[in-house]
Amino acid sequence: MTAPSPLLAPMVTLILWSLAMMIWMYVTRLPAMRRAGVQVKGRKGLKPGTLDSVLPEQVQWKAHNYGHLMEQPTIFYATIAALIFMGFDAWINVWLAWGYVGLRIVHSLVQATINLIPLRFVLFILSSLCLLSLAIHAALFLWHHG
Repeated sequence: MTAPSPLLAPMVTLILWSLAMMIWMYVTRLPAMRRAGVQVKGRKGLKPGTLDSVLPEQVQWKAHNYGHLMEQPTIFYATIAALIFMGFDAWINVWLAWGYVGLRIVHSLVQATINLIPLRFVLFILSSLCLLSLAIHAALFLWHHG
């Protein structure tokens, strides 16, 4: 059996981080919903953003971040999968993948705790540059070898 691609480690790390954020969201959100008198039993659903007007900002920050982890990182997972399928797990791609994951984790911690928008923006841009580089590497590799 061959060794797994080193690109799998950052991918699995971001998956685990996303699940950790989901747990953090529920651990803070459910008690806050009880305190606010939000009943979920028998409800068919809430309009998006409804809880923003009911729950404290600090509680919602975790939920917003969890939502963010379900958005752009899907492109990361697809890009990493493509790089692995092509066998293009060069060291630069591994470093870019770890850079993306590390920056997303720091972004999560900032958003879930102090939610300082200028800092979040810098972290988002830097992580996006890592992702863009990975996608360009995948496209160039495919173009040259496809």
